[in-house]
Amino acid sequence: MLATLVIGLREGLEATLIVGIIAAFLRRNRVPLAPMWSGVGLAVVLSVAVGFGLQVVEQALPQAQQEGMEAVIGIVAVVFVTGMIVWMRTHARSLTKELEASATAALGRGTAWALAGMAFLAVLKEGFETAVFLLATFQASSDTGLAALGAVVGIAGAVVVGYGIYTGGVRLDLSKFFTGTGVFLVFVAGGLVLTVLRRAHEAGWVVIGQQRTVDLAWLAPNGSVQGALVTGVLGIPPDPRVIEVLGWVLYVVPVLALSLWPRAWRPAPARVPAVRTGVAAVLAVAAAALAVAVPTGGADLPRTTAVTGDATSVTASVDGASAVLRTSGPGREARLALPASAHRRVTRAGVTADRWRSTADATAADRPATLTLDDLVDLFGRVPVGISPSTNPGPFTARWSVRDTVTLWTVRGGVLDATRTERTVLTLGEGGLPAARTTTLERTVWAVPDARVARSAAAVAAADTRGAELLLWKAWLPIALGVAAAAQALLALRDRRRRPRPTTTTPGTDPSRGPPADDPTRSTEYALR
Repeated sequence: MLATLVIGLREGLEATLIVGIIAAFLRRNRVPLAPMWSGVGLAVVLSVAVGFGLQVVEQALPQAQQEGMEAVIGIVAVVFVTGMIVWMRTHARSLTKELEASATAALGRGTAWALAGMAFLAVLKEGFETAVFLLATFQASSDTGLAALGAVVGIAGAVVVGYGIYTGGVRLDLSKFFTGTGVFLVFVAGGLVLTVLRRAHEAGWVVIGQQRTVDLAWLAPNGSVQGALVTGVLGIPPDPRVIEVLGWVLYVVPVLALSLWPRAWRPAPARVPAVRTGVAAVLAVAAAALAVAVPTGGADLPRTTAVTGDATSVTASVDGASAVLRTSGPGREARLALPASAHRRVTRAGVTADRWRSTADATAADRPATLTLDDLVDLFGRVPVGISPSTNPGPFTARWSVRDTVTLWTVRGGVLDATRTERTVLTLGEGGLPAARTTTLERTVWAVPDARVARSAAAVAAADTRGAELLLWKAWLPIALGVAAAAQALLALRDRRRRPRPTTTTPGTDPSRGPPADDPTRSTEYALR
């Protein structure tokens, strides 16, 4: 309630001051006030319609899109309140003169509706800012009813104070008033920055910097006045995340410094470009330092890893979308080229990995052509289903078909997992069988142990999480600082171009002092002649 009350009071007082200045000017010039009030009324109606329209649009959206809409409204509100604070600080002293000059120009055009348009635009600006800012504050508030009541009380108080200033019954130090409320609104807008970043995360737009920093539940207990002030007014959540704290600091510190910086400490207009250039250089150096100094994170898995089975180790050499797999075993080595056509991006053990899979027919020349019942028991561990030792005593003829499949998973070139399996299709005949019977035998030739795969995947996942955390400091914060440095550099260039150039004047000829020194009439030859 306190936040919306201050917003309504300050924004309402700005609007009433503008209307009061215009009305006082019109009364001095004996111009009817009806056109001005028409413009004011239309601006108020449109401002209220904008607020309700944004609310209706937001309620019609799905949940995720509602979070995104609230984030966008919050961004607009922060921009509006920042511009309003800066504008009022720079124009407060000359506000009356500027408005009276605009009113004089409107009167010069000979139409009262020009004044109505002037009042309409002035109040519409304040009303639209108020509608968006209040809507964003309502969304961040836990009690919308109290927030709305605070806004109504603030606007009503602004109208009363503005009328009192207009009639001369109320004297208010406007400079101190706008400075004090400006400082308060800086912290309210800082809370809106926190809310915007939280809503953007819930909408799926911001996924970095979501690590919790401190637990502020002790500072803002639920249901207490202290909690209402910290959470409801200042918008500070009990569990601020890293990116939220960073956004709050990057907004509040410079805007608060701009609001409270003494006028006596401001640089002279001639030195402003140099100051802006220095600020741009500092920001650029900070951005470069962060981009270079912050590590990238990420885990580098070894290219060679041990396996169990008929081999001892495998080594992978990855080149883009193709790879080469070398297998080492007791007294033998094998090399398998894996083309780009066999490459896929998949999820393995919970992490994203590059996978190559190669399947080929293997030779069966070394397999026996006949099998006995004892051979079948050795192969399958039991007598296969469908074969009876009493009616099918064997021996049986055997036809073999072998398919060999090699699969490799890598993460950034390191081996995450690798397996080689054989699928053998055996067709038995004769030996008392009324018809041929087919059975399948699956065998793992070699593989990386499951425990090793799990450890590697956990290391990769932890490194990826840390890399995502560092991305905020290595990429996004330097980008923001770089944009700020570029903006300061452009403003410095603009100020240099606007700075008036010193003019040099050529002194004229003074008749009382005679002709100039280079005039021939002042030479001795001319005097002798």
